[in-house]
Amino acid sequence: MLSALSFNSKAQDVSCDELKDFIVEEGFRKASISSYTLDSEWLHEVTAYTYEMRTYVVAEIKNNAYSYSTNAYVFCSIPSSNWSSFRNGGYGDSDSYGERFHKYIIDYRCNCY
Repeated sequence: MLSALSFNSKAQDVSCDELKDFIVEEGFRKASISSYTLDSEWLHEVTAYTYEMRTYVVAEIKNNAYSYSTNAYVFCSIPSSNWSSFRNGGYGDSDSYGERFHKYIIDYRCNCY
């Protein structure tokens, strides 16, 4: 099992599944947006966690627009302002959740394997 020490010092040396499990188990669940709210062809659920004052996002992404199957991806050290902009949209922002995910979250994919 991943320990806090190995997580902090060697995040790039753990699998993305181990990292996701660690964040879900050890992090504080900040907020979650379900498929009904997301209304997206590819985003199923997006959940933010905090761990040691950093925000992590676990995104369940559909295999395709018609699939019920998803894969989980972990995004690390999301700036709080990015999470807020994704979750709430910016002033005058009419972008969909999918567009905002690409704008504010996707570039923060964790350095894991």
